[in-house]
Amino acid sequence: MSTASSDIRNVAIIGHGGTGKTSLMEQALVQGGEVAKFAPVDGGKSISDHTPEEIARGISVHAAMAHLQWKGAKINLLDTPGSADFVGEVASALHVADLAVVTVGADVGVQIETAKLWRRLQSAGIPRVVFVNQMDKEHADFANVVADLQEKLGGNFVPAVVPLGAGAGFSGVVDLVGGTALTHTGGKESPGAVPEAAADSVEEYRQGLIEGAAEGDDTLMEKYLEEETLSEAEVRTGLAASLQAGQVVPVVAGSATLNAGVASLLDLIRLAAPSPLAAAGEPQVSAEGEPSAFVFKTSLDQYSGKLSWIKVMSGRLTPDAELVTTRDGKKERISKLYALQGAGLKDVPALAAGDLGVLTKLASAATGDTLAQDSELSYPPLELPQPVHAVTVAAASKKDEDKLGQFLSRVAEEDPTFRVRYNGETRETVVSTMGELQLSIALERLKNAAKVEVRTNVPRIAYRETINGSAGAEYQHKKQTGGHGQYAKVEIKIRPLANGEEFTFVNQIVGGAISKGYIPGVEKGLREGMAEGVLAGFPVMGIEATLVDGKEHSVDSSELAFALAARGALRSAVEQARPVLLEPVAGLTVVVEEQYLGDVLSDLSGRRGRIQGQEPAGAGMLEVKALVPQAELLRYAIDLKSMTSGTASFEVEFAHYAPLTGRLAEDVIKRAQAAEAAAGR
Repeated sequence: MSTASSDIRNVAIIGHGGTGKTSLMEQALVQGGEVAKFAPVDGGKSISDHTPEEIARGISVHAAMAHLQWKGAKINLLDTPGSADFVGEVASALHVADLAVVTVGADVGVQIETAKLWRRLQSAGIPRVVFVNQMDKEHADFANVVADLQEKLGGNFVPAVVPLGAGAGFSGVVDLVGGTALTHTGGKESPGAVPEAAADSVEEYRQGLIEGAAEGDDTLMEKYLEEETLSEAEVRTGLAASLQAGQVVPVVAGSATLNAGVASLLDLIRLAAPSPLAAAGEPQVSAEGEPSAFVFKTSLDQYSGKLSWIKVMSGRLTPDAELVTTRDGKKERISKLYALQGAGLKDVPALAAGDLGVLTKLASAATGDTLAQDSELSYPPLELPQPVHAVTVAAASKKDEDKLGQFLSRVAEEDPTFRVRYNGETRETVVSTMGELQLSIALERLKNAAKVEVRTNVPRIAYRETINGSAGAEYQHKKQTGGHGQYAKVEIKIRPLANGEEFTFVNQIVGGAISKGYIPGVEKGLREGMAEGVLAGFPVMGIEATLVDGKEHSVDSSELAFALAARGALRSAVEQARPVLLEPVAGLTVVVEEQYLGDVLSDLSGRRGRIQGQEPAGAGMLEVKALVPQAELLRYAIDLKSMTSGTASFEVEFAHYAPLTGRLAEDVIKRAQAAEAAAGR
């Protein structure tokens, strides 16, 4: 039997790299009886980090999914990478999670990725719990971390499980809800009374927890104000309500590697986390109706093939169901259902609404797709960040080009933030990623698994051309061959367009100087001429072209002849209309610590950037917005990392085209002409 929807808890484990997310998931699976023995991350045998690149680097690269039964609840866990290069994996996990457990190092407190992820959680309205991990590390300080959370992230952080000691003196935790001390010995926790030396601080923390629990219910708040206390049952009820309403953020202390605080965290998840049916936000999961599901991730397994990770959004999904990929209307027959335990697949008889599972070998379904019986149904897509780092890739050997293309397509299928496109203007295959690490790992896989060597380079910029003035020109195309010749004469006027318009064609032919049947040829020729460019071979934009006169021949004229004449007339007119290059300008948003702000602003100035403004972003961070030419951002991901010791992040999107003049324009034109000459064009 599948677990009832009301007993399911979907939890994403997120946090800065090195805060013990993978160890926390591993230990939770041990406590749930799904794993026999805790496997340290550096041993390469953990449930989460099972791919060659993860084992080799000792970090999470992909999201991992596993589950456990805990006191009547099924807890689905999604362990996510901590590096900003793999934030797409985090976004996918949060899209289907109903609770986030944010891991924070007890010795370091709030770090850059913590703050960035916190903003994502606030924007999505996802309830969260903070697990202050690694209390056994040197310099661990629970009180300082809680203060750091409140100062840098804002919100009502309420300790629910507090530590006994810290560093080498860390001996266990106290679960404030039940008032029980849990000391750890040999990987096991033993319940007992709170040590007398810690009684006063524990009582102070417990009063804070009771007050936080009371905020979740008006009746409880009235009782608390009258009696200044609540029963254990009332604390549990109020804490769940406060957590789900976002009024408090429970904080749990512990050490995943020592199995301290993990069971208490699981108790809190079972008690207070919302079920998929009770979770806020849209769309709501429904146990009623026909089965439907959302594909939130795709992975490729060497044995099982394509794996589609799903969240059941309505009804009850069973084997042999027939659903439709609503994006393209293609039918998918569900042969089997699986639960995923790291890399292992386990058959399940059914998946209830809200549950997470895996379908295999779906022909058309991709990440972000809706599977349903109603082809009109479509769930909201994943909200993924735009890639910020780009290179061109080409196979070192021509015989490997097909293999390279197939490999890049597979990587992009698994990770939607890894994007591949062919730029017809620059004749380059461009790979865009969230950072240098994501790219280097993909290229390592390509070399090791596919045995393909590649060359990478900085992408060429897709400049544009336009005009600053008006002009007119006529052009006669005349060619005589053995049979019919070619003849057409075209006269046009051009002027610049405003408001970002690309091209407008106006026909002012009167008196039949050019037959109506040849007019489409003129427009086609103008468009072809604009695509070829005039100054440096870049497409022309922002022009209104008016056909004012022309001449045809009764035998030798044709649509082709008028197209060629129009191209010649356009080139001549553009050369007289003060042509200018346009460069793409990007809207850049940088999130940076205050200590690096001066360096970032100075650097942007050196990149011809124009600062649009800055505002606080929380956690001692500032958000800087600027407009910067795209040509100046080709190495920005690498340079910003070096400039800020890896603490800053940025997002970029196309803003507009702007004129490029002077020496910079001359250099671009010379390079473009040299490239055309080298290519024999």
